[in-house]
Amino acid sequence: MSEDTRSEVYAELAAVGPYGVHPGHALITMVEPHPGHEYAYNRWYEDDHYYAGAMAMPWVYAGRRWVATRDLQLLRYPEKSAVAQPVTAGCYLSTYWITEGRYDDHMRWTVAINKRLNRDSRVHQARTHVFTAFQDHVTTVYRDGAAGPRDYHALDHPYAGLVLEVIDAESPEARDELVRWLRARHLPGRLAGSPAAMVTVFRPTPLPGDRMTYVKQVEGVGTRLTLLWFLQSDPRPCWREWFSGLDEAVTVAGLGRVELVAPFVPTVPGTDTYVDRLRTVHRGEREVGHAEAQAEPSRQGRRAGREGS
Repeated sequence: MSEDTRSEVYAELAAVGPYGVHPGHALITMVEPHPGHEYAYNRWYEDDHYYAGAMAMPWVYAGRRWVATRDLQLLRYPEKSAVAQPVTAGCYLSTYWITEGRYDDHMRWTVAINKRLNRDSRVHQARTHVFTAFQDHVTTVYRDGAAGPRDYHALDHPYAGLVLEVIDAESPEARDELVRWLRARHLPGRLAGSPAAMVTVFRPTPLPGDRMTYVKQVEGVGTRLTLLWFLQSDPRPCWREWFSGLDEAVTVAGLGRVELVAPFVPTVPGTDTYVDRLRTVHRGEREVGHAEAQAEPSRQGRRAGREGS
């Protein structure tokens, strides 16, 4: 049975509008599958939604899924977070790049296709959106200057880990000052010699009024920043030395409050790898919370903290 796909319209659309490679926008979504539905959720996302709900859409040109096993969840801070309650909520993080200047075009499609997917029973309901927002790109800071992959490569390059950081400023004006401090001082100091190759910085945009009801409206529009730290090593062995004091540096600078610092590792596409480690720590691993991971930081870690402030 054939369907009318209005193919003739595609040639017209391809001839107009921006079509660069810069990640002008992103979809960043952290989701918690309901207890007992972890495998079903992962299979739905891997086998269907990653493609039909994201990568098949116009102007989404790169995507990657990340996972926080229980030991990674326990490293998160601060304990009282405006983003995740409890702070360990949100096992899976999905990140997508959207072509600069194509946000409105993409949103028209994504709202329509998600309504269709929901109507066709292709939406997994046993999940909670902990932190889901479309975002506009603000800046990218690189550790190695012009060497190495660019931000538009970030979701395809085989990075071994990612740290999600969310910062709330007091006002839009304070957020502008925060961006300047991050770009010129804090991020270059933190990146120097670290396992992170780059940090991309985004600001959230409000979701349309006709979005699906299971996705709550974006918080912090005008005051919030979302940072993605792309790591060349697993976040666990380097956590104490490089990532345990990000909140202190922002507080000392008086430019806002860090509401979440959360490490992830990439999923293995098409598999259920890590699903059995979302709720429990495997034998041989230690349940190390953030407070314990912070204890007795190394000299190098203290140096990095001073340089980053």
